[in-house]
Amino acid sequence: MQPNELDKENTKVDVLYGGWSTEREVSLATGQACAQALARAGFKMVDLVDVTPDIGKVLEDRKPQIAFNALHGKWGEDGHMQAILEMLRIPYTHSGVLASSLAMHKQKAKIIFRDARIPTAESKLVSIERLMDSDPMPMPYVVKPVAEGSSVGVHIVESEASSPVSVSLSGLGEYGQELMVERFVPGRELTCAVVGDVALGVLDIVSTGDFYNYQSKYAEGGSEHILPADIPNEVYRKIQQYALAAHMALGCKGVSRSDFRYDDNPGAEGEVVILEVNTQPGMTGTSLVPEIAQHAGHSFEELVEWMVKDASCDR
Repeated sequence: MQPNELDKENTKVDVLYGGWSTEREVSLATGQACAQALARAGFKMVDLVDVTPDIGKVLEDRKPQIAFNALHGKWGEDGHMQAILEMLRIPYTHSGVLASSLAMHKQKAKIIFRDARIPTAESKLVSIERLMDSDPMPMPYVVKPVAEGSSVGVHIVESEASSPVSVSLSGLGEYGQELMVERFVPGRELTCAVVGDVALGVLDIVSTGDFYNYQSKYAEGGSEHILPADIPNEVYRKIQQYALAAHMALGCKGVSRSDFRYDDNPGAEGEVVILEVNTQPGMTGTSLVPEIAQHAGHSFEELVEWMVKDASCDR
């Protein structure tokens, strides 16, 4: 991590957080944590900006020199905020317009992954009506919004009792008229952070619930993190290679985090599949990327300082 020099005393950094997506509360926590870390790192002109639909006008008036994008979910992580920052020519953190929008759409991202020879689980987009009519693939399978983060709206279908037929149409419909149905891969939940062009450590997530859902991610005690992941060396290296390859294939910049499933059950063949790439992973007290970076020898303060110094337009 060797960022460019920057005048910490006089560089105005606006931390964009909040917004109005389903992940607003997580973004508020991320923004506050990152702003505090930047202050501890010596930046003297750091402000938190709660993003509203008039953010373009707000930023035009505020004229920050750098925007630290701490938004999560739609409008902040999917290319919209990045496009606004590009038009205003305000250097910003994380990935650019195209990489952000591709990564946010899980099914489109899979096309990129397969072209880069990164294994994925079979999946398809189905209408809510089709999903409510009958099972679109053999159980077990996973139903998830195609463009949400933080495991919002994810539903595992293991038996008739958990079939989408038993879930209200309105409950599924709030995420759009199409959902992604994906073959369920049993085993371990693993994640790997990429900073710049380096894949850091692989972390094993042991959830207290059925899977690493919203509650597991953000509640204290919701999951146990094993770092480095206790997996065979060849699998560890393979996941690092896949994470970096996915980051590069999508055109990501700055920091990303890739999530995987690894089937190490007795009799299994050790299947590894990528689930998704998070272009703006959480930076809260229970978040994975700061923990992985810390294990690699980089403090939270060093990480966010690197991100600010890495900020640019045309990403």
